[in-house]
Amino acid sequence: MAHPGLDFYSRNTELVARDLLGKKLVRIYEDGSGKPKRLSGIIYETEAYGSKNDSASHAFNGVTSRNSIMFGGFGKAYVYFIYGMHHCMNVIAHSPNNDAGAVLIRSLIPMEGINTMMCLCSVKNKLNLTNGPGRLTKALDINRSHNGLNLTDRQSILQIEHGISPNNVITTTRVGISKAKEKYWRFLIVDD
Repeated sequence: MAHPGLDFYSRNTELVARDLLGKKLVRIYEDGSGKPKRLSGIIYETEAYGSKNDSASHAFNGVTSRNSIMFGGFGKAYVYFIYGMHHCMNVIAHSPNNDAGAVLIRSLIPMEGINTMMCLCSVKNKLNLTNGPGRLTKALDINRSHNGLNLTDRQSILQIEHGISPNNVITTTRVGISKAKEKYWRFLIVDD
């Protein structure tokens, strides 16, 4: 099956956020045993973030050292640290008509390497393993060192692969933000 290419990410962030649902986020993890492990999950929930049209976006006020990756590099990871305790992972996506954008990966359905993920998070309940942007990055050991990785590169230690085709998706307002709360740019799988 073909790997999602860069053209997939060069569309409006809302379309990419919707189309990322069902794809598989894969982290190739080295645990010191000499054999890399695959940690993965099906993308279950996303949120789109724009640029000048979105006051909740990191790109709203222009380019900074933190957000510069949002202004190019379709299909790359944008990883940042928030609240002094969590990493969040985004996929850079925006149409050629917009100068920046990203899609926050909010939740995964764990698929591969679940025991390793549980050890990384120190949790015993699989239900809470990857249900939130901070939890999923902890479970997959994603941090700022992964910022800028090409998620379409099959050799990358962080990549997006084809997964499932969800039948039912709902759209809601975004959560955990104080600005632009009226935008219906949060997408969730509601079946399976």
